[in-house]
Amino acid sequence: MGVATAVPATATTASGEYCHAGCQARGGDGVRGGDGVRGDNVITTHHLTEAAAVRAAQAALDAAEADGQRVSVAVVDRNGNAIVQLRGDGAGPHTYESARLKAYTAASFNAPTSVLVGRLEQNPTLADIPGTLFLAGGVPVQFQGAPIAGIGVAGAPSGLSDEQYAQAGLAAISH
Repeated sequence: MGVATAVPATATTASGEYCHAGCQARGGDGVRGGDGVRGDNVITTHHLTEAAAVRAAQAALDAAEADGQRVSVAVVDRNGNAIVQLRGDGAGPHTYESARLKAYTAASFNAPTSVLVGRLEQNPTLADIPGTLFLAGGVPVQFQGAPIAGIGVAGAPSGLSDEQYAQAGLAAISH
């Protein structure tokens, strides 16, 4: 039978930095992450909560339905991964993916897709970036000036209407 060794719940390195329980006992350097990477090698990022994404998507869908429009809504994270997608009753089959692409494009470029459409005139090769869709209807969600998500709407007769509904979603989670 082996010998059990008690390891304190917290430890402090010789330099006075915090070390989680057992990091030094397992051979870690004891600097901010113990046996993981040092803290100065990582960054903190912000993410939209699932609850906020659901509120935004529902608000966008409600705004469109109030105008009699049949749309799909997507809220994606900064990397383009869907947090929530809603396909409204009667929305066309193409609208589901178009909403996601608009949301990703807005988040990726940190600008409404209606603005990005204008940038295509000066730089048409932007449209070649995989996974993007340069049609009005997407808006970025920002926290402290940085994009953390995107909201996309597709299915209204006009991209500007789609974008108006996406803005309604953004307003539902903004102060």
